[in-house]
Amino acid sequence: MNNKFDALKDDDSGDHDQNEENSTQKDGEKEKTERDKNQNSSKRKAVVPGPAEHPLPYTYTFWDSRRMPGRPASSQSYEQNIKQIGAFASVEQFWRFYSHMVRPGDLTGHSDFHLFKEGIKPMWEDDANKNGGKWIIRLRKGLASRCWENLILAMSGEQVMVGEEICGAVVSVRFQEDIISIWNKTASDQATTARIRDTLRRVLNLPPNTIMEYKTHTDSIKMPGRLGPQRLLFQNLWKPRLNVP
Repeated sequence: MNNKFDALKDDDSGDHDQNEENSTQKDGEKEKTERDKNQNSSKRKAVVPGPAEHPLPYTYTFWDSRRMPGRPASSQSYEQNIKQIGAFASVEQFWRFYSHMVRPGDLTGHSDFHLFKEGIKPMWEDDANKNGGKWIIRLRKGLASRCWENLILAMSGEQVMVGEEICGAVVSVRFQEDIISIWNKTASDQATTARIRDTLRRVLNLPPNTIMEYKTHTDSIKMPGRLGPQRLLFQNLWKPRLNVP
């Protein structure tokens, strides 16, 4: 892929409990603790490029999720079971995460990786997503790792060229097939969705007869029996550097 990621692909550049004296102090300390947690959370999300690093147009966050087949869940429990892996704002920071992550083709069961712009959760109901939709491509087994890499490099490297419209991308590993999707903000903007479709065909090198489906998040929300992914253990996402292909 001809962009600034290519030159760096092989680079190695990888609250405390409070005492409760009385009910008044307890309430005050609880509020203070919550404020401190929120402040610390904000600080953790403030990711910036390091010295001499190559900045990206946006900061992105990797997420993961896993669900047990056949277990429906509400949107609230779905949100609770999505786990942040980490955020990056430069090419070098991206490769520090990505070079140690298990590839989608090596995952088993019902697993998902998400890559979304900072501040956007990989949920239909998020303010940035609720009026949008996604292009969906169903893949036969064995193609997910390559397609996922090409997709997220194109997305974070701004090859899609639709301004603020892109929200994120998802790869879903299933037993019989894998699914790649890219989410955008405005489902009603047909010119933009068509441009995203054409870019997907190009960066994924899809055959002309490939079936691509566009689905609005409104339609997804209306579907009964939403399935909530279960939390994927953090250590299962990573493998030693020497074992990365």
